[in-house]
Amino acid sequence: MKRLLACLMALILLGAPVLSMAQDEPMTDVGTPRRQTLIIDNLSGRLANTENFNWYSSGCIPGNASHLFVGAHLWEIEPLTGEMYGELAAELPRALNEEMTLFEFKIREGLKWSDGVDFTAYDVEFTGNMLRDNPELLNAAQYNTLVKSIEAVDAYTIRLETFHREPRLEQKLGVTVHSNFFKPVPKHIWENEDPNTFTYSNPLSLSCYVLIDRDPQGYWLLYQKRDDWQNTLEGQKVGEPEPEYIYQRFYGSEERRIMAAMQHELDIVCSITPEAWDLLHEKSDTIQAWYANFPYGNFDDPSARGVTFNMAKEPYNNPDVRWALALCIDIVQASANIYNGMLRVTPLQVPPVAALQEVYHEPMVEWLKEFSLPDGYKPYDDTFAERMTEYLASQGMEGLPETVEEQRKLFGTGWWKYDVEKATELLTRNGFTLENGQWYLPSGELWKIDIYSPKDFSIQSVRTAYAVAEAWKQFGIDVNVREMEAAAFWNAESTGEFEVGAYWRASGSMPDVTDQVGLWHNKYLKPVGEVASANQARWDNAEASALMDKLSALTPDDPELVPTTMELLKIFVAEIPNLPMFGSTVFVPTDTYYWTGYQTADNPFSAPWWWWAQFKYTIPHLTSTGR
Repeated sequence: MKRLLACLMALILLGAPVLSMAQDEPMTDVGTPRRQTLIIDNLSGRLANTENFNWYSSGCIPGNASHLFVGAHLWEIEPLTGEMYGELAAELPRALNEEMTLFEFKIREGLKWSDGVDFTAYDVEFTGNMLRDNPELLNAAQYNTLVKSIEAVDAYTIRLETFHREPRLEQKLGVTVHSNFFKPVPKHIWENEDPNTFTYSNPLSLSCYVLIDRDPQGYWLLYQKRDDWQNTLEGQKVGEPEPEYIYQRFYGSEERRIMAAMQHELDIVCSITPEAWDLLHEKSDTIQAWYANFPYGNFDDPSARGVTFNMAKEPYNNPDVRWALALCIDIVQASANIYNGMLRVTPLQVPPVAALQEVYHEPMVEWLKEFSLPDGYKPYDDTFAERMTEYLASQGMEGLPETVEEQRKLFGTGWWKYDVEKATELLTRNGFTLENGQWYLPSGELWKIDIYSPKDFSIQSVRTAYAVAEAWKQFGIDVNVREMEAAAFWNAESTGEFEVGAYWRASGSMPDVTDQVGLWHNKYLKPVGEVASANQARWDNAEASALMDKLSALTPDDPELVPTTMELLKIFVAEIPNLPMFGSTVFVPTDTYYWTGYQTADNPFSAPWWWWAQFKYTIPHLTSTGR
């Protein structure tokens, strides 16, 4: 924290963007009245191209800058509860045949594009046919392997046929985690353009806000409230928002973002580290987080961090090796190193969000306690939450949960034991040798591991990589963390040119995790060097793939869905192609100096993740303080 504070003071002395203070009314640096402007952080960083809003083209402006107000989906998800609802669609799709290949659904009436033209089913039909006729468009392949035909029966009715049985069409064509490949475009604009070259630089909106200005250098976007807000998604679903302007800005480093928040120049900070939150909390009496007290941050971001093994490469194709690597990680120490202990663990291939803990984690505790490796060893430790609480108490942390039940609700039901002796046994019986504190492969070579992780994109993934590296180093393995630019990381993952990767390979907040776990199907297997669209770990398990097939044939409300998913999760546990460790904790500070009414644990009307598309529905809840 001392380093962070020093950096902040230096920035203040050097100067930074500040509000332009007129005598009567403060103004933002883009010329809007501050008390009428909501300023939000841009998580994705500086935008490379502020002219391209064609989300079906490569090089489009990053998602969290465009999908907040410009694009919209047929169906959305409330990530806090996992509940899906109609956005552009007025209802969930209805199957018209027993095969579940023919569907019909209604489009929401009364919506208008920001140029005053009605949004209708013809826009949806046009978008689908555009993807069919232009297979080279980004995401066209996903659409064209799903949808056989799409037809506007009338202005507000869509009929759609799929190639195969699709019990969860709303998930395939809607948002289940973050975004989706299908977002309708206005027919009356796009029908006159070549979608392969069209930049859509002046995008229309179905939201209350429309883009009115941008920084050519990519540091900011400025939106203004529409006069006809009643004809928008937020207007229909929630009501009129107070802010006249939405100013989305990239401030740069975490230090600059914190300083901006302290100076009331940033109302919503997308995501920061616990150290940064501690500083904000200490220095400002108008900054709040999800909780008023410990743990402050929200533990329910629907993704699970951990490490993935490349099973096309030795020795990671050996489950004994993977289990040895798991058992030499002290999970309490790792949690402390990554996020000051403010994390919830998961031993399962689903995120430990509250809703899924009730469905999967808690019901599977007894099985986990009895689960054993082939030699009879039981690796599960259900005391993690108690040990984590004791550790934090020893560090002077206050406000910790007092009962074991509360501790496990917060920190998780349990994880794997820290057992160096067992890890050593597993390796030595597979031909590994330990000499002078260093592990050697069965070939006699020194065991070296490179852990890949995307830098400047996922701080928790990077910290996870370093925490795991430290644990494995202490065990005697030569480990190096390779922080990579996002593009290089994704390329290495997809081509299999990695040994171990630190990111998230488990996501979702609804009990139906079929699509997420289905990405591990062996039908996606590719040799190392070839691009794999899924199953980048190159895991070939016929039993698991058969269960994925069974799940894909079930409807989301089928009583067999959860039991079948549990059977699949058991295989993930036994094989650990991926080693899930923690759910994501997000500190999303909000400054109440100019605006109040943000969602919190005491006012949980929505999730606090401002980079998700549902953020637009938060804004009408905000009230000006009148400052």
